[in-house]
Amino acid sequence: MTSSENNGSSNPSITPIGNQQSPMMVDEDNTTPCSTSLDRPEDAQAQPNNEIIEERGRLKSVVWNHFKKRKVDGKDKAKCNYCTRLLVGGSKNGTKHLHDHIKICPRKKFKNNRDMKQKILVRDQHNVDSMASVNAYHFDQDESRKELARMIILHEYPLSIVDHIGFRRYSTSLQPLFKMVCRNTIKDIMSIYDHEREKSMHEIEKNRSKIAITTNMWTSQNKKFIYVSSPHTKEVFYDVLLQTLLEWNIDRKLSTMTVDNCSTNDAVINIILDKLQRSTLVMRGSMLHMRCAAHVLNLIVQDGLNVIGSCIEKVHESVGFWTGSTKRRQRFTDTARQLHVECTKELDLDCKTRWNSTYLMLSTAIEY
Repeated sequence: MTSSENNGSSNPSITPIGNQQSPMMVDEDNTTPCSTSLDRPEDAQAQPNNEIIEERGRLKSVVWNHFKKRKVDGKDKAKCNYCTRLLVGGSKNGTKHLHDHIKICPRKKFKNNRDMKQKILVRDQHNVDSMASVNAYHFDQDESRKELARMIILHEYPLSIVDHIGFRRYSTSLQPLFKMVCRNTIKDIMSIYDHEREKSMHEIEKNRSKIAITTNMWTSQNKKFIYVSSPHTKEVFYDVLLQTLLEWNIDRKLSTMTVDNCSTNDAVINIILDKLQRSTLVMRGSMLHMRCAAHVLNLIVQDGLNVIGSCIEKVHESVGFWTGSTKRRQRFTDTARQLHVECTKELDLDCKTRWNSTYLMLSTAIEY
């Protein structure tokens, strides 16, 4: 037995003289004996500071927490958990090169926020005020692209939002792994449309009830549900409408069709009736044509407003003048205050095709 007399403390390791067994090391933390790295040939070339962990009774380098062993063409390979790169992984190659790769792995720096096994706070996506819970998180590029497309559809954002620098920086801060798409390649919206259309057609096919159709026409540069080319004749309307009915397989499930009360729509319905099988329609199609009640009411009100049309035009011009600029609005407000007018409503300019807007304009103007 040897002892250290220089510092007055005994040596923590005791080696019997003449013993042919391998030397033993004592872990000062838990005092459990473990073999040295010399007992394993695959760790003979490892770095001096290599940590050794125990796994099912066998000693294993901690570097294998970052790699998985794979067989490729009969050879042992080590696959990186982060960049999926394959390196030699045989027992004779040691682990030093694996440690070196972990230090320079380009994706390893995002380990803390993208590790597939990490636990994070996850909220219910459909409830903003939901309680957060700890769940396993797995990043999916395809799923994120679908959510981006759903967001654009839901809020009617322009496709160019994916090119906005601020939006790109914000997305990167949330998930650095997400590869932003450009507006010319975001085909996910059409994929979602095709998927939802197929689901809707399946539900329609299962439903034995009749379907009521309501149509309307308006001019818009941004929204096109079903494009109708010019000129808007009865032949064009008929062709688009019938094609849509056949496309959705609802030509034999119609109950009524509600359209504006105009002569063009009357002619369109007559042509549609000649092309459909009357035996599939309610009362052989006599109840198919329904005139829009709102449109009929609007026509009645417009006839009444024509009686005072000159007065309405004068009010319209006056309101249009005072709401033409911010300076004029402020001058009108100041004058009304000086005259002790109690009304504080904003002047509203009417839209001549909407009778209720004319009513709102007159009701406010009368108070002033």
